[in-house]
Amino acid sequence: MRALVHHGVGHTSWDTVPDPEIAQATDVIVRVDATSICGSDLRIVRGDLPGVKPGTVLGHEAAGEVVAVGGDVQHVRTGDQVIVSAVSACGRCRECHNTAFGQCSGGGGWILGNEIHGTQAELVRVPFADHSTHPRHRDVPIGESVLLSDVLPTAYEVGVRGGHVSPGDTVVVVGAGPVGLASMMIARLCSPRRVVAVDLSTARLETAARLGADAAELPGTVIADLSEGPGADVVIEASGEPDGFLLSTRLVRNGGHIANIAVHGGPVTLHLESLWRKNVTIATGQVDTFSIPWLLGLVRYGDLRVSGLITDTLPLDRVEDAYEAFSQGTSTGALKIMLHR
Repeated sequence: MRALVHHGVGHTSWDTVPDPEIAQATDVIVRVDATSICGSDLRIVRGDLPGVKPGTVLGHEAAGEVVAVGGDVQHVRTGDQVIVSAVSACGRCRECHNTAFGQCSGGGGWILGNEIHGTQAELVRVPFADHSTHPRHRDVPIGESVLLSDVLPTAYEVGVRGGHVSPGDTVVVVGAGPVGLASMMIARLCSPRRVVAVDLSTARLETAARLGADAAELPGTVIADLSEGPGADVVIEASGEPDGFLLSTRLVRNGGHIANIAVHGGPVTLHLESLWRKNVTIATGQVDTFSIPWLLGLVRYGDLRVSGLITDTLPLDRVEDAYEAFSQGTSTGALKIMLHR
């Protein structure tokens, strides 16, 4: 098969590699009909996540058809249309019993495109298939189905839920990339007073305004605005940049919440000398993807309209072009680029 292979910092290639095979009785093989690129994939290529070994097929988001099934798989059959969760869950360990699938101690967690071969390929082996795939409804477009692998669960679980967004809140999203915009859209379901998107990119601020932000501002503008009041009840840090985290600590009100949903490739400064008396809660976390079935229902019945997060569609064999376009998203406005079989 063909797949995008990581060969070290700054070097990937679209290679011919062996087809995946069933390695454990709980595995399935999925034909990848659509996949996409995540910001964490870019960080792997840039060297911010050095634990990924050269030779690894990248990617952890996908939807497709099951073409082979291990002997112990109970609920997935050949021919099933599935969403592949970005997080694999053994279903047996203490963490999985508590739906903390991202912390799975039984061999799961974020392993696709990280510890084992991932989804930016024609075929992918999915471990623990009964707990790591979800039925895909044919009335949900396949691109939107791919968003359910990672982007939408991360926005909800780590951002909106982790930040305790509540009715009447002022919510600020720092970083108007795909997961930041998804957080903004899902936060609106909680009836906040207003949702403000903050970014340095004019193109992304225009997108945020189009997708429903009450305000889309440069950092200096929003700081001046919020300084006239108590600050934001919830700040969702989605930029992954040290300055974005610092801005979040300046925007949050006393007693407010900061939900860090971005992958940070380096250290950030925590100014406890100014934060210690503010009674601020800072939440971080690996997505668990327990919310995929609920989010799928919202998308399927039109309560959550996410097609605006998809800006481009390319054939799978142009994945390297997609990486280049995605890496320039702050200037071009590119968000999720769907790669179809």
